[in-house]
Amino acid sequence: MARPLDAIGDGWSLLIVRDAFEGLRRFGQFQKSLGVAKNILTARLNNLVEQGILETVPATDGSAYREYVLTAKGRGLFPVLVALRQWSDEFAFAPDEPHYRVVDRRDRQPLARLEIRAADGRLLSPDDTVVELS
Repeated sequence: MARPLDAIGDGWSLLIVRDAFEGLRRFGQFQKSLGVAKNILTARLNNLVEQGILETVPATDGSAYREYVLTAKGRGLFPVLVALRQWSDEFAFAPDEPHYRVVDRRDRQPLARLEIRAADGRLLSPDDTVVELS
């Protein structure tokens, strides 16, 4: 758990990744969305690039700006963000409190609850698992 937390463990980094999944690409867009100080945002973006979660690419509009996009490693965090949002839906908000949720783009229906399954398809709980050195 230590290595992934080094990459995305602080709140700002996780929110940057969330925003990147939502289509934000430019420094100013991230800053406006998050309301974070420029020096903090710069440090977090640089770390996410160093960790291989984001990469910089030329701006899509041909300007001199650079844009931040998710790498394959960054896109691999999608289930993590969905799991955090689903946990939040259940435990962080009152039942009638409005909040954002992830829905299927095609039919606008909520996603099915993420489940942990064994290789044979059995649904697993924490009591059914152990951590071992591979």
